[in-house]
Amino acid sequence: MSAARSAVTTTVELTWIEKRIEHWIRFGHPVEDRILDRRRRLLSFAPGNVFAFIRWTANDFGTVMSCIDIVRAVEAHEARQTVPFVRPGAESLLRQNGWPKVRQVLEAIDGVEAQKIDPCMVCPDHWRHLHQRMTAGQVHRPYTRERHEAWLRRRALS
Repeated sequence: MSAARSAVTTTVELTWIEKRIEHWIRFGHPVEDRILDRRRRLLSFAPGNVFAFIRWTANDFGTVMSCIDIVRAVEAHEARQTVPFVRPGAESLLRQNGWPKVRQVLEAIDGVEAQKIDPCMVCPDHWRHLHQRMTAGQVHRPYTRERHEAWLRRRALS
């Protein structure tokens, strides 16, 4: 990857060691996919792209860690948060830890896709809302076709 290209993309390192370490992208549209070896690869996302990154780790006794991050790749001059395995970082829209919460987020993503809406195109405020409500232990509003159309109209005006 050229230095100029890596300066404007957000790169995610994916690792797959079956039943030990599994990192994968649940949704997103990478602009580059680079295979490092049979267990590791790098995906790059252009600024503005939203993607979901899942990390799961286990040992001989079961799951050690499961986490999902929904983030937006940012321009070089924009503020960003650090996210493990994401370079140089990204704008965090949602982060949940623990399998029960990860499963809830996956179900919310499935609900969006069931309406034939690309999760990458969902209003970023929805992912923030989902994060906040889950953190507070409250029920979140589902993402509807009407909300999505309103978001698309609002985005077109700006």
